Amino acid sequence: MKSHLRSPPRRRAGGRGRVLFTLMQGVPFLIALAVLLIELTPAHFLYTGPLLTAVPALAAVTLGPRGTAAATAFALAISATTATWNDAWGTLQVYTNFLALALVSVAGFITSSAVQARRQRELDQVRRIAVAAQEVVLRPVPARLGPVAAGSLCLAAGTGARVGGDLYEAVETSYGVRMIVGDVRGKGLSAVRAVAVALGAFREAVHYEDELVEVMNRCAAALRREVAVPGAFEEEVRLEGFITALIAQVPDEHVVQLINRGHPPPLLLHRGRATPLVPPSPSPPLGLEDLGLDLPAKPESYPFVPGDRLLLYTDGVIEARDPGGEFFALPEAMERIRADTSPPVFLEQLHRALTRHTEGDLADDVAMILADRCATGPEPMPYDAGAR
Repeated sequence: MKSHLRSPPRRRAGGRGRVLFTLMQGVPFLIALAVLLIELTPAHFLYTGPLLTAVPALAAVTLGPRGTAAATAFALAISATTATWNDAWGTLQVYTNFLALALVSVAGFITSSAVQARRQRELDQVRRIAVAAQEVVLRPVPARLGPVAAGSLCLAAGTGARVGGDLYEAVETSYGVRMIVGDVRGKGLSAVRAVAVALGAFREAVHYEDELVEVMNRCAAALRREVAVPGAFEEEVRLEGFITALIAQVPDEHVVQLINRGHPPPLLLHRGRATPLVPPSPSPPLGLEDLGLDLPAKPESYPFVPGDRLLLYTDGVIEARDPGGEFFALPEAMERIRADTSPPVFLEQLHRALTRHTEGDLADDVAMILADRCATGPEPMPYDAGAR
């Protein structure tokens, strides 16, 4: 089977751009220091007034209002120092320099403030559009679905307005509660389109396919049809993206059934201990069926008794790092939360722990579904952490 979606290579051009921008922010202060060096050496016969006047103008371009004010104060301090050093107070040249510096500084501060306000308005508008688009595709999980109490959480990476590629859904069906969580490689509209296609196929298939494997196959087939449409995806995305996905089913029996296609394993919290439900053999993500790995023929089954909690999540959670490069310890974080918390409160406390760990700097989007097994259905079987 031909692969339509593969992982794109990571670009580093953005990193070089940030370094260049940081260097540009230091240019006004370097110019001011150069003026100071000239004025305090025998080269002070050179006229440095225009150079010092340029400091707040350049700062207004790259440093914003606060940076412009700081650069202005620095330039004024240097101007006063050089005037004192050269015993030039009272001369027309000194007062002309101060007047020019003041005028340029005020103009730069006003311009920088206006540009910053306009950019903030534009960014807020883009964020609102991005959030609205995300909410159209991803709806909140109901608080109760048959034998399951549930909650969901979706967090965007960083402070930008990128529309992410994480997906989740939980639906009550005649076969039990069926849930999906997945991660589309990439960002932007192409990722949202892939999310919409996968969720649309899932929401339709869960009500008509009695086999969980067929639900996953329907999602994969829908994505293959979508990428085959001319112009539906950019060529790079069509050839180099993929989707990891996990589908879970909670029937009336005290078990949970899983189909995992290259996604991080869910965590089962049983009597205060979090255990990853790792499939016995790896399966390829959707779109990478030609890797030669076997596709799952049937779901894996694990005990899921009343009082247990099941967490489905995307890799943005476990790959979150602190400033020292340490990954977020998700199982330990789950075990530290009180057992009597509701799913929304549990997820909120996980969110706080993740924010503390990363110091508010998420590198990737995050999506989570928490499912609590309620005391309904047949008597629970003897607990065994192994798959059936």
